[in-house]
Amino acid sequence: MEEVFNRILVVSWMTSESQKAIHHGISLARKYGAQLSIIHVISNPFGLKGWNLPVISLKKDYDKLLEDTKADLDRLIRAEKAKGMEIRELIKEGHPVTEILKTIKEEEIDLMIMPAHEEWRIEHFLVGRTNDELLRHMPCSILLVKQEPGRVRF
Repeated sequence: MEEVFNRILVVSWMTSESQKAIHHGISLARKYGAQLSIIHVISNPFGLKGWNLPVISLKKDYDKLLEDTKADLDRLIRAEKAKGMEIRELIKEGHPVTEILKTIKEEEIDLMIMPAHEEWRIEHFLVGRTNDELLRHMPCSILLVKQEPGRVRF
């Protein structure tokens, strides 16, 4: 028996890998006639106390990465909306796991899609072990999108 998804949530970590996850969300939302939402959780990793690193330099790099990626994601979402795709964008502030799990329950999400993170990348540093924590507490089905050069696998 094929599972039907009525409400799909794509987690955007504001990284280039998020684009692939969003494409999969769009494709599955079309297939199932599902409502598609994209969540951006804003969590300031540089607001932490006790840093002994050159935070100003890292923060500038992070802000630039965030700005460029947000522009790319906005273009992708606008293009899909122009084609008639209904996409809800949810912007939340706080701890990513808490905000995502809260949204899944409030929105009665059937499927969550998110990029799989690779170790030792800036995204992993900034997002932390959020994927691991989400997997342990997930109340719905989940699809992790692995990024590979030139190709995406499930």
